[in-house]
Amino acid sequence: MTYYIDGFVVPVPTAKLAAYKKMARLAGAVFKEHGALSVIECLADDVKPGKSTSFPQSVKLKADETVVFSWITYRSRKHRDSVIAKAMQDPRMPMDPKNFPFDGKRMIFGGFKTIVEL
Repeated sequence: MTYYIDGFVVPVPTAKLAAYKKMARLAGAVFKEHGALSVIECLADDVKPGKSTSFPQSVKLKADETVVFSWITYRSRKHRDSVIAKAMQDPRMPMDPKNFPFDGKRMIFGGFKTIVEL
C-alpha cells in the first residue's frame, strides 16, 4: 500500500519534554480520530551534529534541547488534506504557538509521497 506522509523535525527543550508528550498525545489522538492511519513521535537517541548538516543543525539545536522526529501517515494526499482540515477545526487541538512547548519557528515539516516500500 502506498502512503502519504507528513514529516516533522522539531527542537524541544528537555525541560519541556513532558509537556511536549502531552501535547503530542492529544494532537495525535485528534488526527487519528479524524482518519490518520498512524502518528509516530520519536526522541533523538543517536543523533549527532554533522560536519555539513544534521538533524541538530537543521533546527539550530540549543544545548538544553533535543530533537523530536515525527510523522503521520495517510492513504493519499487527498486523504491527508481532508484529515488536516477536520483536525484543525477540532476545538481540542492545541493551536496557540505561544503555548507550544517548543519553538515553532525552528520546526521543519512537509508532505511526502512514498517512492519505495518494502
